[in-house]
Amino acid sequence: MRQRYLNTIPLIFLVLAIIFSSSGCGKFIGGLKANYYFAKANKSFSEAQYRDAIGLYEIALVHNPGLVEAYQYLGESYKNLYRGPAVDTPENNERADKALEALKRAYEIDPYDKNVIYSLGDMYDRLRNFEEAEKLYLKILELEPTNMENYYVVAGFYKKYVPVRASGASGEQEGGETEGKTAFQKAEEMYLRRIELDAESPEGYAYAAQFYEDLQPPDFDKAYKFHVYRTRLEPDNNIPWYAIGVNRFWKAHRLQTQLSKEDRIEHAKVAEEALLKAIEMEPSYSFTYYYMGIIYRNIYAAVYPERKSRYIEEADMWQQRAQDARKKELERKRLEQELKGLK
Repeated sequence: MRQRYLNTIPLIFLVLAIIFSSSGCGKFIGGLKANYYFAKANKSFSEAQYRDAIGLYEIALVHNPGLVEAYQYLGESYKNLYRGPAVDTPENNERADKALEALKRAYEIDPYDKNVIYSLGDMYDRLRNFEEAEKLYLKILELEPTNMENYYVVAGFYKKYVPVRASGASGEQEGGETEGKTAFQKAEEMYLRRIELDAESPEGYAYAAQFYEDLQPPDFDKAYKFHVYRTRLEPDNNIPWYAIGVNRFWKAHRLQTQLSKEDRIEHAKVAEEALLKAIEMEPSYSFTYYYMGIIYRNIYAAVYPERKSRYIEEADMWQQRAQDARKKELERKRLEQELKGLK
């Protein structure tokens, strides 16, 4: 009985081998070919040889039509060749269509892949299709609501649709309204939601401050408040104090025609005090000295013309200290690179 059972084993393996060779083997070889061409395409893509990459991705997809990454990077290749909606030519429009076609296919295969969602959303964004792009960016938040970086990605998307304001206009008066909120309000909401998720993280306040300072024109006062919040969270960090100094200087300088002499002096004093604190904490940071110099040169020398020569001398002194600190920074970086090379 045992011998009869053993005699049937080779026959079973033979049948399995025939089945494998007639169906599974073809898929296996196709998968190998797909991976081979996909790897070659990736190399071309990394070298910005997008036309070559397109051909290779298409061959990979012939061998494996379900390779989602190949569709994604095929779309990215066409996207990199696309020159934007301002170039209205058949060739450029075809690139946009091909990019969308490939990225939509990738999204159909895996609608939960964050990278694919971002790629497709970015393509709609490049086409200035705000509504479709917004749906995809918000889906990233739905998939990963606790990932802090996603809020910056979505906020960055909205920022691109915030129009330049008339000087002195508030954010609530921005254009680009969708579903009752402007692009400005939606971007602002993303930064504030990020802070709410982790109110003890200085990073959230830094990004919010940068958002207000990047507006055209900047909202210096809202940015200033977030810099101050950050000093409370990081009392021993020189960078928030440096940021306060820079913020108050630029308000006094850029809004000089709108501010009184007294207000400009007050902002300059706050800037100077903050920068001196930053220097005390980190005396090697060259940019702090640089801003001390331009406060004296561009603010004090302007509002006190009778003391101009004195303030210019003071500015020159700070400028020299900035140059000395910068030389030390570069020398330190050079030594660090040399030490890395010895390891």
